[in-house]
Parts: sequence; structure tokens; C-alpha cells
Amino acid sequence: MNADYSQIIADDGPVIGEEKAAYAAYPHAKLTRTIIGAALEVHRVLGRGFLENVYQNALLHELRSREVTAEAQAPMPVLYKGETVGTYFADILAEGVVICEIKAAEAIIDPHLAQLLNYLKATRLEVGLLLNFGAKSLQIKRMVKSHAQMANK
Repeated sequence: MNADYSQIIADDGPVIGEEKAAYAAYPHAKLTRTIIGAALEVHRVLGRGFLENVYQNALLHELRSREVTAEAQAPMPVLYKGETVGTYFADILAEGVVICEIKAAEAIIDPHLAQLLNYLKATRLEVGLLLNFGAKSLQIKRMVKSHAQMANK
């Protein structure tokens, strides 16, 4: 796969110890921590085996119960060289700043990561969460895309 992962920071969610200060410096760290907590609760209650839309609806309910403004299938303009060339519908857009991409797969694979990275590039948002409810344990990848790097290219 040729995705340029050098432009992202990906991690597996909550951190402890020395990494805690670095995690707090991520954009929207508190919001992503809240989303991850909500996703863990959804996975704890529902387990695996449902289609993505079931997890999407449950996560939306859980986020709203935690007073997070969230929209399912939020329309996002896709930009190409400053021009809108289409519309992407985010599975969930939290507080207008974090894309939540929902999966119900056996495991997260490179195309899932590339998909979220492309969504961040195209929408010019900085933060995305890839949440896979299909595995035995919830799988989480948090991506931060610096658009300052893109502007210099």
C-alpha cells in the first residue's frame, strides 16, 4: 500500500504514564477520549456481530447521552485544489471536528486506515477515529492529520 502514513499520528486510544502529556497535546484530546469511552460502552453492551449501522446508531445515542453534539451521515464537502468536487458522508461527525469512521470487520486493515486518512485530507479536518466493533475487543485508531504539511507541498 502506498498511503503516506508519515503525515499522521495513529494510536490505540487511552494512554498512561509518560505518554499522557503527549496525548493531551493532541488536538481535541478530551473529545476523542469521550468518544472512545462511549465506543467502549457500546461494544461492552452489544458485543460484536452487528452491521455497521447498528453500531453507528448506538454510538450516536451514547455520545448524545454524554452531551456530545454528534451527527450521523454528516455531509462533508470534498475539496480538490480548493474546489468542491463531491460530498462525503461521515459515519459520525462529533462536535463538527472529529470524524468517526465505523467498521464491523474482523480486524482493521490498511485500506481502512487509508480511507480515514483520505477523508481527513479531503475535508481538511485534523482528527479522525477509526472504530472497529467487529473484533473480539473494540479496535481503535486515532489519526491526526496536519494540514500545514499539505500546504507546503
